[in-house]
Amino acid sequence: QVRLVESGGGLVQAGASLRLSCAASGSTEIGAMAWFRQAPGKEREFLASRRWSVGTTHYATSVKGRFFISGDKAKSTVDLQMDNLKPEDTAVYYCAAGRPILSTVTTMRGYSHWGQGTHVTVSS
Repeated sequence: QVRLVESGGGLVQAGASLRLSCAASGSTEIGAMAWFRQAPGKEREFLASRRWSVGTTHYATSVKGRFFISGDKAKSTVDLQMDNLKPEDTAVYYCAAGRPILSTVTTMRGYSHWGQGTHVTVSS
């Protein structure tokens, strides 16, 4: 059973940066790791992913250029560097892991393992 643990959330002011980290344990059968977020009253949305199997990275249009994903396949870790944060980035951020194919890499159904989430609050 894969276990994901996120860290790095918190309260920051608009314009600040935060770095989220996620570590997976329990299995080496992970093809990709990703970050999603869910704001109050909204659906969970994809942010960024790193596919170890093909060495590709995907970003949501809404965060491209401000958020950057990096990771270590050998350690099964993935980070999300978030720059120039805005109040609308306030959400619970989730780490995910799985074996998505190209058509599912930006969707929730591409990932079978999820972390508990870490809160990010951006004040104006």
